[in-house]
Amino acid sequence: MLVKSKTLAILALACCAVTAHAQKFPQLAKTPPMGWNSWNRFQCNVSETLIRETADAMVSSGMRDAGYQYVNIDDCWHGSRDSLGFIQPDAARFPSGIKALADYVHSKGLKLGIYSDAGWKTCGGRPGSRGYEFQDAQQYARWGVDYLKYDWCNADSLKASGAYLTMRDALYRAGRPMVFSICEWGDNQPSTWAPATGHLWRTTGDITNCWDCELSHGSWSQWGVLRILDKQKPLRKFAGPGHWNDPDMLEVGNGMTVTEDRAHLTMWAMLAAPLIAGNDLRAMSEETRASLTNRDVIAIDQDSLGVQGFPYKAMLDGVEIWFKPLAAGEWAMAILNRGGAAQTVAFDWSKENVGDDMNGRNADFGKTRYQVRDLWRKREAGTTAQPLSVVVPAHGAELFRLRRM
Repeated sequence: MLVKSKTLAILALACCAVTAHAQKFPQLAKTPPMGWNSWNRFQCNVSETLIRETADAMVSSGMRDAGYQYVNIDDCWHGSRDSLGFIQPDAARFPSGIKALADYVHSKGLKLGIYSDAGWKTCGGRPGSRGYEFQDAQQYARWGVDYLKYDWCNADSLKASGAYLTMRDALYRAGRPMVFSICEWGDNQPSTWAPATGHLWRTTGDITNCWDCELSHGSWSQWGVLRILDKQKPLRKFAGPGHWNDPDMLEVGNGMTVTEDRAHLTMWAMLAAPLIAGNDLRAMSEETRASLTNRDVIAIDQDSLGVQGFPYKAMLDGVEIWFKPLAAGEWAMAILNRGGAAQTVAFDWSKENVGDDMNGRNADFGKTRYQVRDLWRKREAGTTAQPLSVVVPAHGAELFRLRRM
């Protein structure tokens, strides 16, 4: 009986420890995480030098001061496991080790993210975390990691919700608060179970740097900006402070036009999506830097109300009008031109009944007047007392903030 009592006491303490950590972890990601990830631009070509130089560039470009926090190493950083099963970095790529790299990133006022996989191997063929979840979480905590992206390759017959719960509990037990990014590709309806498990969850397969395309790899596909955008519309009810739909990382600066890049960023801001840049920060153009650091646009994404935007009206020639409720009774409005020709769009506020049934918000343009600010041109654009008229370029988007007068 004494042995049994001691066992029960130990289990109770372990349970309390996990619960205590669980109370802290939801305080992360109250707004969508912002940062950078190596995969879109560099894929497996990661190294200590790249991460250090990217951290430097995040500071010098103004991205850190605009709100970007996380410098995330994606796949292929792994070496082998030691004799006790603890994962080690590839010594050729990361000769100083991950702890020293985390210390360097932290010294810049930034945070370090890392990558693993729920399966036996990562998508790039490196050691996955299956069977080593608690050891890996402890290792990341010792290194000073702040963010974990957890993939879904080589997961065999695992049940996604259970596999991700195991790693969540491992992170809790390790004790260091980390943003937990669930990269399960939307295959197992993560929006229905992931809010209680992670801080963000992928809703689709991988993005690629095109406006409207599908890049087939046989058993899976990459998707262009519009293809991914269209998959988000029924998911908005699942998102909110501390738990976000993730339509994948940004392709801004990776080969689309400046107009397409800005439309991409506009719609991700309207979705309250994580803003994880995926370009080479060390060599980006001034146009790319200016787009990524537009604080007015970022503020729409980071709004404290935490509500995902919605399509309000589809017009002729591929034009869509979207609205997003904001804190303090304000609204964001985006006009998206999906088509290949510029369109002149007129919007008469007095004739529109814009409301959000999900949270009971109504713009009430008939009784409430708003100041309209053009966020890409950084200028005032009149008030809702007069109709709005704007030319939206092909594959472009305009973004406005409506403030009560």
